[in-house]
Amino acid sequence: MKYDSILDVIGDTPLVRIDPKVHGLNKIDLYAKMEMLNPFGSVKDRPAWNMVRERLPAAVEQGDAVVELSSGNTAKALAVIAAMHGLSFKSVTNRMKVPEIKDLLLLLGAQIEELPGQTECLDPTDTEDPLTRMYRMLSEDGGGYLHTDQYFNPRNLDAHRTGTAPEIIKDLDGAGPDIFIACIGTAGSSTGVAGVLREHNPAVSVIGLVADKSDFIPGIRNIDEVNEVGLFDPDNYDTIDSVTSQEAVEGLLTLNRRCGILAGPTAGAAYFGAVRHLAAIDATLSERRTAVFIVCDRVESYMSYIRKRRPDLLEQPDRPNSVNTVTDTEIAAVASLGVAAARDWIADEQPLVIDLRGAFAYSALHIEGSINIVDELFDELVHGGLPFGANKPVLLVCPVGEKSERFAALLARMGHKDARSLRGGVVAWRDAGAPLVRE
Repeated sequence: MKYDSILDVIGDTPLVRIDPKVHGLNKIDLYAKMEMLNPFGSVKDRPAWNMVRERLPAAVEQGDAVVELSSGNTAKALAVIAAMHGLSFKSVTNRMKVPEIKDLLLLLGAQIEELPGQTECLDPTDTEDPLTRMYRMLSEDGGGYLHTDQYFNPRNLDAHRTGTAPEIIKDLDGAGPDIFIACIGTAGSSTGVAGVLREHNPAVSVIGLVADKSDFIPGIRNIDEVNEVGLFDPDNYDTIDSVTSQEAVEGLLTLNRRCGILAGPTAGAAYFGAVRHLAAIDATLSERRTAVFIVCDRVESYMSYIRKRRPDLLEQPDRPNSVNTVTDTEIAAVASLGVAAARDWIADEQPLVIDLRGAFAYSALHIEGSINIVDELFDELVHGGLPFGANKPVLLVCPVGEKSERFAALLARMGHKDARSLRGGVVAWRDAGAPLVRE
């Protein structure tokens, strides 16, 4: 098998049957669509190439930079494609959460512009969001950019309509699956594949999977975020379920260890959500059914993500006083202040206000007088020595109030006299009209 270019290798990924001894289903044959075997390692290779291929000649002639609002697999594929054609690539994002992906993008020659944002998903209707302002600038004609625009580009969907979906149908001997399970990120693969499968078989059941609202899974958005993506249409799905990061890691372990599929956490979430849904209907079936889920990418790029959530897997147990060890009971005991109460407490007691967000978000807008200690650094300082004493009142602030509660609970466990959390975080403070300042 010979090819003239690595780009010709994109697509035609295999469909692999999962051993019933692994998933335990009696009347359902479960298959994995192995998108991790695309040449750049993910399902995003298809839309990245499809969105850019027709515009490349003009971009090369003009010397344009390829640019995308992406921190993950789309950025990785576009960085390779741009470099192959002598073009630069810029990743613009406020979601750069996986260090290995960032390092790989830099290795590929990408420029990374990390911007603050009020959500982790582009919302072009929010004129004040820095990510939205950048998006509009990139979309202007003649700006020197080839902006692939994955959140709204129909060629994202077309890549799966003309490739992924027909391949699944063909590999199932033309019958297609009875059930299709897909994680929802930009919604390109789930929407594109589902549409073709429904045309082929109107009775197919489509299950969408999103991240739990309080959790983060690379490549998957929560239900609030997906509603801000232009390619997302809830009518494409019969059911939308949520998956936690711990469930995603459990699914990943099953695929890695029992199936020999070295898949990442997105695929782990897809497998876990698929088996959970299918197990609920398995006993009710009178005939055999076929189900397919997508293996989006590989595990190697997510070791730090796994280490943080399951250090036991890498023989690195949580330290005794780690934020990961805080219990729900300890969190419930924390004083969580609403905006009005927090403002009164700041005025009366002058607590130290610590903003746990990233430096870019802090510099864009923060509570006046607050100091910035990023959450990961704060977790380390808890062990190495915090820059304030145990008797100093402290108000902890994060984007929506969840991390700050956990850190306040940890400080209380370690003997801090008065550590409180801002309920609802900076978002609640902003929405209440309380003053924020720029650095």
